This record gives sequence, structure tokens and C-alpha cells, in this order.
Amino acid sequence: MKFAEEIVVEEFLPTIRSMLAEDLRERGLTQSEVAELLGISQSAVSKYANGEVERNDRFLDDERVQNLVETVGSGLADGTMSRVEALVELEILIRRLEDHDLISELHELAMPELSGHGGDFNVHDPDGELRVTERVRSSLRRGIRAVESASGFASLIPAVGSNLCECTPDADGIDDVAGVPGRIFDVKGRATIPADPEFGVSEHVASLLLAARRNGSSARAALNIRYDPDLVATLEELGYETAEFDAEYDDLDAVVGAALRENPNVNVLYHTGGYGIEPITYLLGDDAEVVAEMARSLL
Repeated sequence: MKFAEEIVVEEFLPTIRSMLAEDLRERGLTQSEVAELLGISQSAVSKYANGEVERNDRFLDDERVQNLVETVGSGLADGTMSRVEALVELEILIRRLEDHDLISELHELAMPELSGHGGDFNVHDPDGELRVTERVRSSLRRGIRAVESASGFASLIPAVGSNLCECTPDADGIDDVAGVPGRIFDVKGRATIPADPEFGVSEHVASLLLAARRNGSSARAALNIRYDPDLVATLEELGYETAEFDAEYDDLDAVVGAALRENPNVNVLYHTGGYGIEPITYLLGDDAEVVAEMARSLL
């Protein structure tokens, strides 16, 4: 695991410090003066100025870096720029290079896994796509572990299999919902999770979750289990709100909307099956862990 900050510390800072030391020395400043301006030792100035520090060619050749070195070097040398002003200008450049730019590109090269996000992200943005999707995956993994470790959970899995899903806050399609690839199946009495969660792999449960959200539900996660009137009664006794919908539908949004019309905060949606359709119960909650705990309460 490599942080973007490591790119800054290990590659950007040595490069730009050496460039500044070189620039200031060329302007006639002594090693002592350069050391004081840059806040480093004289021996470090000597190494920077004499090329004894490894530098990153991408930063060396970047016109923005070169222009800033020229501006800061000139300002520091003639006293028209304070050290604080110089620091601010350098910090601004760093943030610019971190945001879908050179530092983020180098970060992706150092950690190829980030390329799976298309390179179009700002790893420092707390509300950025990368952060949001990884939070969903992390939450889903915790929910999956809770389900997997629950003794007897396999008894709740319907014949078609279960899936545990969680969506991003602004989800508007199946690709915004993470789930278990291939579903969760009962294998010799144990809940079997075939693979790590991914986005866009659950059509059935994800569609139900999205339909509920489009009809007023605030749920971010859903889990399907087998239908049994006793299970539904137990959920009601535990304080969960339940609603039935028609299994033989042409329009999922319409039947889910009808079920949620009186109470969009329903936690449990179910249908009792139809011709060739297995009856199913859907548990809805704020996140995957909440939904997993709902299922565990039935064991």
C-alpha cells in the first residue's frame, strides 16, 4: 500500500528542493543563506545543489514546476516573497498536482490497483468516488462476515440463493450497487460466499433496493432470505415494519411503490410467490451490517 503523500515526500519534495537550491545558488546566495530560506541544513543544500539527490524527471520537466521554482527563487532571493508566501505557493501546486494530475498519475503507477477506478478520482476528496465506493465495499465486507459467521444462516437461504447488497448514497442504477458475485448459496449447511463484493453484479436484489429507494425508502442495503410466515411474524414482533407486494409483476417500481405508499420506512418487503416464482423476503436497512443483524435475529 502506497499513499499519495509518499509520492510528495519521496519524489516531489527532494526534486523541488534541489531545483530551488540550485536556482538560489545560481542567483548568488551562499549555502548558509539558501539553508536558512529553505529550512534545511547546509549539507543538504550542498547535496541538492550538486545533484547528489535523486530527482524525478516528471517533476523536473513539468513547466508548472519550473515556473514556480523561477518565481519562488526570484522572490526569496530579492526579498519580495516571504518564506510563508513561498510555502503557500508550493502547497497550492502540490494540491493541484494531486487532483487528477501528475502526483495522482505517479500514485497510480506506484499502486496499479487504483487504475480500476479509471484514474478519474481525487484520493484526497472525502466525498470523491473512490472514497465512497471503497466505504460501500468495506461496509459490505463487514456485513458478509456477519452473515458467513452466523450459525444457521444457511437455513434462511432460498433455493435461488441470497445476495447482500449495499448502494452508494446517490445510486441511480445497478452499477451503483455492490453485491456478492454469483450470490450466497447453502453448501452442505454453510453459507458460501463465492467472491469479494463488486459493483454491478446483483440484478435482482439490487433492483428491489433501487425500486424501494425510488419510492421513498432511505435504505442503502438489502438482503433476500426465504419467505416463511413465521419469519415475517418474528420480524414484526421484533419491531420491524413489514409490507407485502405482488410477485407476478410487470413493473417492479409500481408494486414496490404500492407496498411502500402508506409507510416508506418499511424494513421488510415480501411476496408469497406465484406460478414458477419462489416466495422471498427482503430485509432493508441503513447498511449491510444492519441488514445482516436483522437476519441473525431470526436464528
